[in-house]
Amino acid sequence: MINVLEIAAPTLEWGLLSPLLVILGGACLGVLIEAVAPREMRYVLQSALAALAVVVAFGLTTLNWIQATPQLAAVDLLALDGPTYVFWALLLISGLAAVALFAERALGGGQSAFASSAATVPGSPLEREADALHREHTEIFPLLLFSLFGMMIFASANDSLTVFVAVEIFSLPLYLLTGMARRRRLLSQEAALKYFLLGSLASAIMLYGISLLYGFAGGFKFAAIDQAITAGAGSMPLLLTGMLLTSVGLLFKIGAVPFHIWTPDVYMGAPSPVTAFMAVATKTAAVAALLRVFYVALGGLQWNWQLLFAVVAVATMLLGSTMALAQNDIKRLLAYSAIAHAGFILVGVVGAVAAGEGVNLPSVAAIAFYLFTYGIATFGAFSVITMLRRAGGEANSLEAWKGLGRSNPVIATLMTLFMLSFAGIPLTAGFVGKLAVFESAWVGGYGWLVLVAVVMSVIAAFFYLKVVVAMWFQDADEESVGTVETPSLWTWSVLVVSAVATLVLGLIPGGVLTLLTDAAQFIR
Repeated sequence: MINVLEIAAPTLEWGLLSPLLVILGGACLGVLIEAVAPREMRYVLQSALAALAVVVAFGLTTLNWIQATPQLAAVDLLALDGPTYVFWALLLISGLAAVALFAERALGGGQSAFASSAATVPGSPLEREADALHREHTEIFPLLLFSLFGMMIFASANDSLTVFVAVEIFSLPLYLLTGMARRRRLLSQEAALKYFLLGSLASAIMLYGISLLYGFAGGFKFAAIDQAITAGAGSMPLLLTGMLLTSVGLLFKIGAVPFHIWTPDVYMGAPSPVTAFMAVATKTAAVAALLRVFYVALGGLQWNWQLLFAVVAVATMLLGSTMALAQNDIKRLLAYSAIAHAGFILVGVVGAVAAGEGVNLPSVAAIAFYLFTYGIATFGAFSVITMLRRAGGEANSLEAWKGLGRSNPVIATLMTLFMLSFAGIPLTAGFVGKLAVFESAWVGGYGWLVLVAVVMSVIAAFFYLKVVVAMWFQDADEESVGTVETPSLWTWSVLVVSAVATLVLGLIPGGVLTLLTDAAQFIR
């Protein structure tokens, strides 16, 4: 019989865990505001609270990054090392940009992008009544914070079971947010249902893979799995099967082939602010978790999973780049663009260049920089998408973008900048990001994969240039042309910061690359 008095209380590093606690506390306080605050005050309180929580968490992350030494925390469930702080910083920047887009109310006749009553039947009298009363779902802000909290755990997990728990924490709020679009309600609800069903299936497969890895190593900790592989103990078929099934859940969140099928429908059906957040933050968290699982726990199987990821990368780049050529909806085009970018990220993962003496740019640093450049261009592009409108809603058809260069050259120039960064054109941040991941794969001995990626980059440039050509070189159709509405400071701030960062990182990326290189070593 166990004496409960003999069980020691766990020691928690409260200071190091403070960024997580601030985000979780802000989310819980947001739920309390929904319960007690008057409806007319909730928007101001929730948006201010969410922005404050993210800013404070970012400050604490920066402080810990500067002062703290890498160590395991929370009973060794979380690894607080350089890569953790890098990816936490990227996630919090994404979270702040998402808060700004979520808070936008100047577009679409003073309404948000979210449904006034998501629980009602689309087009029903109850929904029309909620629209007439200008009700809105301010609980989108605590949902955003809960999702961000799960992503931060996901990026720092040092335990395979913690990885699964984190997936569920950040996925469930995203399922809800996906189905809350104000316009095209049925499409939004269909996207949410698809995302939920496919996401649940991927999580279940990953959990089965985790159980097989536990059966092989006798523990959930990444160090235990690594030690078991090094010792050659256990069944190799059990290990390889566990590795494959675990990768399913991670590749699903990244949006890699063949687990990409949810991406176009969900990106198209979700509210644009949610799509931007998913495109950047979900991919960032999933890549961070994938790097830790395969570089730390499964590093001894490097020769096995490198070839696997190389094949997945080629398939992902090929499908994303070719399918995007046929798209005439800007959000669907960016969905296939996101798939293609997932392939380029995996090119860097395959390189597996570790930090150390004589290495100019470790894979972790190259991938983190790529995610940063992709993220700022994505938030900038979706900021523009929310501004171009027709008949009260977003004008997502490429027909509506024709002639934008003449009617609004400033907005067209900004969108052109983001498209060129996506394409990896020199003097933009996207070019440096692609160069970084290609160098990682080249140094890692995968020159053939880099050559394939370069060819895919050329193909991808065509569909980005298709948007540029529509804006600057095609005449507007009076029946389908969109008009640019003036947003509030929330959206302008995201748009301007994204444009400046895209230019600065394209011209002088050295400081950021050095910072990321110095923080590219995983703790084991």
